Amino acid sequence: MEMESAVGTVRRRLSDAERKSILKRVEAGERYKDIAADVRCSRKTIQRLVNHSTPRLPAWVFTSESRLTFDERDEIAIGLRNGESFRTIAARLGRAPSTISREVRLGSDRRGYRASLATKRAAKRARRPKPRKLIANPRLRKAVNDRLKLRWSPEQIAANLKRTYPHVEEMRVSAETIYQTLYFQARGTLRSEVKGWLRSGRAARRPRGRFAKAGRIKDMLLISERPADVEDRAVPGHWEGDLVLGTRGASAIGTLVERTSRFVMLFGLPNGRTADEVTTALIRKVQDLPEELRRSLTWDRGKELAEHKVFTIATGVQVYFCDPYAPWQRGSNENTNGLLRQYLPKSTDLSTISQATLDDIAYQLNTRPRKTLDWSTPAEVLATSVATIP
Repeated sequence: MEMESAVGTVRRRLSDAERKSILKRVEAGERYKDIAADVRCSRKTIQRLVNHSTPRLPAWVFTSESRLTFDERDEIAIGLRNGESFRTIAARLGRAPSTISREVRLGSDRRGYRASLATKRAAKRARRPKPRKLIANPRLRKAVNDRLKLRWSPEQIAANLKRTYPHVEEMRVSAETIYQTLYFQARGTLRSEVKGWLRSGRAARRPRGRFAKAGRIKDMLLISERPADVEDRAVPGHWEGDLVLGTRGASAIGTLVERTSRFVMLFGLPNGRTADEVTTALIRKVQDLPEELRRSLTWDRGKELAEHKVFTIATGVQVYFCDPYAPWQRGSNENTNGLLRQYLPKSTDLSTISQATLDDIAYQLNTRPRKTLDWSTPAEVLATSVATIP
């Protein structure tokens, strides 16, 4: 190192203690001129020491014009010390005011911003690969795993954690992070375990589609003839129904979903899915409901409900049928049938599933928080809706 004097330039080496002291004074915001006078060295010496101690950023940082340089950060620090606004600093550097504001927020606060400290933080943020949040936080990972075992979706888990830990930032995680972590882990022996966690039954995302069944039924009332109060979901007691098929379509169960609350009821069909069997089982299930929850039923065009008039006479519930190839007209039921595949894959022989098992599955679905219900459960919403019926 060199030292300026009246005689000329005298070179000397700064001690380690002097180097540390200089860097601390620079981070504290002191001017290079004042530090150089106290230490008896040149301002260039201070500048070289600061530049040398500044961590090296990845190569891609230097090749990107969108990244702030150390010199620009130094200008920001000087501007802040002089009381300049973000807009003034941004105009001088040819940057957007939002860039300066974000840099100060991430680098420190307005009073404590230091170019060297901000550069170190930028270098830390730029490191790749970053540790995955669920892997780095055992407490959060356990909370997510516990909810996955209850067959909650990543979106339900993210919303529930936000409500359960409203003031604990480390217990927040997005649904996308959960998905990405699961897919990241879906390798080797973990692949089958991850597939079991996701209701889609896949360890990788894949587009999919569905098709409605076709069928002709005598004396059908179409969905366009339903009363207006069915559409707005304001009054409980309007249901959507369909069958879920087992392996090779040889077995089935019936599903009913209440439109207001998304409350689910399941019934077995151990003797097949003929019109007589479906009608008998459906009558038995609906007759267990109180009168105020027996208003209407919307069904697909499957011939299994060809005896819909018999059902209506026995229960007082009018049946309406969807338009051809329009399963979305029973959206709540279609969504529920998708959820059921997490419990009952397509390869399942549904004729062997007991009614007690079906009731247990329905209970789990009815006590699971739902986004469409503002994260309340179907059971809670149905109970509230019934209580408000005059």
